[in-house]
Amino acid sequence: MDEKILSPNASAEPTQDPSATDTTASAQSTNSSTQRAGSEHRQVYGTAKTEDLRDSGLWRIILPTVVGLFCLTLFVVPLLILVPLLINSIMGIINHDQQEAQLLWIWITMIVIEVAVWIIIAYGLLKAFMTQAGNYAH
Repeated sequence: MDEKILSPNASAEPTQDPSATDTTASAQSTNSSTQRAGSEHRQVYGTAKTEDLRDSGLWRIILPTVVGLFCLTLFVVPLLILVPLLINSIMGIINHDQQEAQLLWIWITMIVIEVAVWIIIAYGLLKAFMTQAGNYAH
């Protein structure tokens, strides 16, 4: 079965072969649907990156504030626990309480570890959220 390609100017001639008639009819219907589609009004929708979303910009203030407060809380809360323990150990050295003074190195080590972990987490959060907020600024 050979398919025939019809041009839009070609007239459909009646033939004996039913498959040829089907091919001619489908080519004509395709041609007429193409003409109809060409005359229809089409509107193109862009992606979210290209559209003007007309936001209030409030999230550009709220997001950095929330991230900053979270980073500050992540730093302060462990220190509120560890600093009084460190002060008790220092007071144990002053008062000659050997049992309390022996824990001095533990509190210093934990404070150093806490600050190091805080720096890593805060750097990651600030880098992730602050650069994203800056990417959408006009």
